[in-house]
Amino acid sequence: MTTSPSGRPLRADALRNRAKVLAAAEDVFAEQGTSASTEEVARRAGVGIGTVFRHFPTKESLLEAVLVALLERLAGEARELASAPDPGEAFYRFFARVVSQAATKQALTEALAEAGVDARRATGRTGPDVRDAIGALLEPAQRAGAVRPDIGPAEVTALLAGISYAAGRAGGSDDVLRIAFDGLRPQDATTDQEAARR
Repeated sequence: MTTSPSGRPLRADALRNRAKVLAAAEDVFAEQGTSASTEEVARRAGVGIGTVFRHFPTKESLLEAVLVALLERLAGEARELASAPDPGEAFYRFFARVVSQAATKQALTEALAEAGVDARRATGRTGPDVRDAIGALLEPAQRAGAVRPDIGPAEVTALLAGISYAAGRAGGSDDVLRIAFDGLRPQDATTDQEAARR
């Protein structure tokens, strides 16, 4: 249950306003960077600046909430993909989706660090939810023969973190993703794909 900064449950209209502010903040920070003003977030959300500060007393608390919402959305997408008819395609689609969010996630994490906030602590249980979701996608993809059997969620998470960091810094992750996907596929599948590209 979402609560106000004072700990009271939010009314339905307050929940709607909070959701509008979060969605607007994510868009604004993705477009303009984390130095964008809370006034711009309020304008984009169609609410007054007082509404923003009622839900998020500081800019850091807003950045933190945007990061948590991003991770929660990724975990939710992974849970939905876990029942996809093609487990291999679902696994690789989620992997690419995480990397596509890298620049936003990295900017939020760095802005929080500059403000003295530990992003890992701030995201609390959400990080483990994403790791669990990765495991839930990995196992069916391995059973389907789309991912090599000798890696686990920890290795996939480490690979995701490294590629996301590189993509967040340099952009242009398509070639890096192709190389990573070739390394994740069973050897015979990689060989077949190389032959098909010739």
